Amino acid sequence: MLKEAIYHRPKNNYAYAYNNETLHIRLRTKKDDVSSVHLIHGDPYHWEDGAWQINKTEMKISGSTELFDYWFVEIKPPFRRLRYGFELSNHEETIVYAERGFYDEIPTDDTAYYFCFPFLNEADIFKAPSWAKDTVWYQIFPERFANGDPSINPKGTLEWESEEPATNNFFGGDFEGVIQHLDHLVELGIGGIYFTPIFKAHSNHKYDTIDYMEIDPQFGTKETFKRLVDECHERNIKVMLDAVFNHSGYFFEPFQDVLQKQEKSIYKDWFHLKEFPIVTEPTPNYDAFAFVPSMPKLNTEHPDVKAYLLEVGKYWAKEFNIDGWRLDVANEVDHAFWREFRTAVKSVNPDLYILGEIWHDSMPWLQGDQFDAVMNYPFTNGALDFFAKDKISAGDFTNVISEVLHSYPQNVNEVAFNLLGSHDTPRVLTICDENIEKLKLLYTFQLSFPGAPCIYYGDEIGMTGKQDPGCRKCMVWDEERQDRDLFEYVQTLLKLRKDHKAIGSEGTFSFIEANNENNTIVYAKTFESDTFVYILSNNPNELSVKTPDLFKNKTVFNVITEKNETYNTEFTIEGYGIKIIKL
Repeated sequence: MLKEAIYHRPKNNYAYAYNNETLHIRLRTKKDDVSSVHLIHGDPYHWEDGAWQINKTEMKISGSTELFDYWFVEIKPPFRRLRYGFELSNHEETIVYAERGFYDEIPTDDTAYYFCFPFLNEADIFKAPSWAKDTVWYQIFPERFANGDPSINPKGTLEWESEEPATNNFFGGDFEGVIQHLDHLVELGIGGIYFTPIFKAHSNHKYDTIDYMEIDPQFGTKETFKRLVDECHERNIKVMLDAVFNHSGYFFEPFQDVLQKQEKSIYKDWFHLKEFPIVTEPTPNYDAFAFVPSMPKLNTEHPDVKAYLLEVGKYWAKEFNIDGWRLDVANEVDHAFWREFRTAVKSVNPDLYILGEIWHDSMPWLQGDQFDAVMNYPFTNGALDFFAKDKISAGDFTNVISEVLHSYPQNVNEVAFNLLGSHDTPRVLTICDENIEKLKLLYTFQLSFPGAPCIYYGDEIGMTGKQDPGCRKCMVWDEERQDRDLFEYVQTLLKLRKDHKAIGSEGTFSFIEANNENNTIVYAKTFESDTFVYILSNNPNELSVKTPDLFKNKTVFNVITEKNETYNTEFTIEGYGIKIIKL
């Protein structure tokens, strides 16, 4: 048994409180190296005749990657505290693994050998809003969704779709346009809108904020925005705004004051300035987002900056009843600020959803004291690499997704923000080389995966576009130019997700098979007595596929054809085919 590969730590994604009475515990071992694992556990104060009293509970493999197997068990300690270790066996040996190392026999003379979960304190439990796991988001780039009120168009506004999007052109998208098209989202089955920034700014993307307390006039007034929120809530649609707290815009009043007064400005400590006089070219001599001079980095450790931004967070939640904040460049802001931000906005609305933009391992932000979720780009990249780009095999894909699932606790995965594209990436259909069948595979996987999925505006009707600014085209509202078949397919997937808990975030996800030869994957979603099996073929050719043992020679329900079917040892699946089987 390869001891070097065995790993556990009594915190984060390896040992965590799932709820007020339940602990989840995971162990990592070398792939195919261990045949069975039992959790050795007991209350640290339960002793009899000088020996610690232990129990053994079998652990199950919850997933595997190229290198590792992950073992899982759910435990409900009667007194909410636990000491524990692991008994591992294969055909050669049995060993015990605990905090102090490896043993040939189970130590019972001292609990100090063992890992410790000291107490299940409710305040330490990761808790996201309960509604988040059932929400399907729709991302809107307001400037390009719909022009509903031409009277507030900014100077130089172009006719809708008259030109390709550029970094500096405007088409007049606004709140009235969104209100006029909310029925499109209701018809699709959307439960939440994520708006990119709506605050006063110089650019068309609005990530260079001028005033965090004012709506950009090209979108409408505060009264219009309030009406938009109310109209969304009447349709059971949540509203999430985008906050840019890592940096401001060049025309943000405090930064303009610094530019004018230099070291005499009362705002000089609001930014990370290196020297005076301040210069912007060829490289700014102050910290800025990605070296962009027009986006100076805010000093969120400064008490005045902190107080101002926390008030921003509370103001929009209190006055406009928004349901969430998406936090731009969240990984570059200090953790202390985010802890205070969570406390501040949750004091206004405990059910407000906090989403951080982080593209890498995000466990430090997801421990219950900062964010409720992050934008799950590791999921995005894995799905695109397999289905859209054909860069990785079916087996490699399952390895990537298993790694994603085991990087975080289950209650974190249930509300993860799972996207296929955004305003920062090429359109997903473009990445698929405009192959609609591949896009359907992607949507099938995304909308059956644990977490809160997000659809980027227009992707549901087959819009295309390359990297920014190409991905920020005007929404196509002419139905004759929309892919209505794709729209109806996504609509069907969303209805299935809504109607069946097994398909949504509460369903347990498990891979059954990954076939590198024919590029197919099989996985199951289960909740209580309901199980759905998905068979996805990322292969252009019709295939004869071996029937999974789970439903071999059984009569099952094909969700796509809405017919009962029986599969013997093999069955045929068309090129880029999809089967959703209800057992």
